[in-house]
Amino acid sequence: MKEIFIYILCMNFITFIIYGIDKYKAKKNLWRVPEKTLVLLAIFGGSIGALAAMGVFHHKTRKPKFYIGVPFIIFAQISIVCIIWNMS
Repeated sequence: MKEIFIYILCMNFITFIIYGIDKYKAKKNLWRVPEKTLVLLAIFGGSIGALAAMGVFHHKTRKPKFYIGVPFIIFAQISIVCIIWNMS
């Protein structure tokens, strides 16, 4: 259980930082992080970090893939955790 918590914490931190880097690169017209990568980071445990970064950096807030997708991913992840929790 401790390992899962550490994994989720690290994924959210990494996701937050990568969203921030992508926002910086967007402002400087540099090579960007692919949207697919940003979504996958959220799916693989960084959804809270993604949502926090969207708010802090005002990044990807106009794209439905993100402003609908990231909250949906969070909802799905919480639902899965609740189902697993109730099964044990």
